[in-house]
This record gives sequence, structure tokens and C-alpha cells, in this order.
Amino acid sequence: MKSNELLLDAFGRIREAVADTLEWVDDDVLVRRPSGTGNPIVWLIWHLGRVEDAQVASAAGLEQVWISQGFVDRFNLPLRERDTGYGHSSVQVDSVKAPPELLLEYYDAVHRQTADFLQTLGDEDLDRIVDTRWDPPVTLGVRLVSTIADCLQHVGQAAYAKGLKH
Repeated sequence: MKSNELLLDAFGRIREAVADTLEWVDDDVLVRRPSGTGNPIVWLIWHLGRVEDAQVASAAGLEQVWISQGFVDRFNLPLRERDTGYGHSSVQVDSVKAPPELLLEYYDAVHRQTADFLQTLGDEDLDRIVDTRWDPPVTLGVRLVSTIADCLQHVGQAAYAKGLKH
């Protein structure tokens, strides 16, 4: 197995988990905040999509799907255009609202851009430095693995929240 095939499989598992989590979810469950202050499913799925979109687009030299495919306007959130949810206050978390169909449509578009990019990668590409703000500088491989880890954590949290009873 080539490294890009492994990465495609990992990102594909995120896509499957997002779709499974959003299946049969009603509006009340979508916005319910576990224990009253936890992050709701709608925010978690939106955020993980934004994280993958921003991180992969930056590393690939592409525009974020959020902007290039008009999702920023379709979601119409009271947030900055490139906001990914990092450091959101409770009020900002509550401001993220969207139906499950739109969340899945956005994530699917992000996943397609990610998969298209991963198809082009060879093993040597993973050593390319994509962020010099860290010591040591971040390689493409490290950035992709950290994105996978973050997205899997958030989709796991969303799946857990889906299973909670009020």
C-alpha cells in the first residue's frame, strides 16, 4: 500500500463516520449541547469540515471549498469568512446552525477536494514543509495526520452526542 492510499483510507473513514452520524438525526438532537455546555453535533461536524478544508487547502495551495463553492454564503453564519471554530465562545458555538443535509453536502465537497489532492501525492511529497511557524517545521505528512486525528476526535464526539438521551 502506498502512503497516499493509506491517507485516502483514513480520510474516507472520516467521511463514513460523518454520514453515519448525520443519518436520522433530528433538529433537536443536532443542536443539543451535552451536559448543557458541550459542543453540539451541528458545531462538531461543521468544525471538523472547516478544519479539514482549511488545513488541506492550505497545504495543497488550493482555495477552501467553504469559499470557492459558496458554502460560506449558503450557511450564512454570523462568523468571519475563514472562521474554523477554533477558540469559539459558547455564544459562537450556538450561532452555528445548519440542517444535516447541508452539513453532509459541505463535508462531501471537502472530502472530494481532499481525495483529489491525495491522489496526486507520492511518498516524497509528505516530507515537504508546509508550515515554518513551528519548531521543527511541519511537513505535509504531519499536517495530514494531525488533521485526521482532529477530525476523527470530533466525529467521535458527535457520534457520542447522538447516542445521548436527554
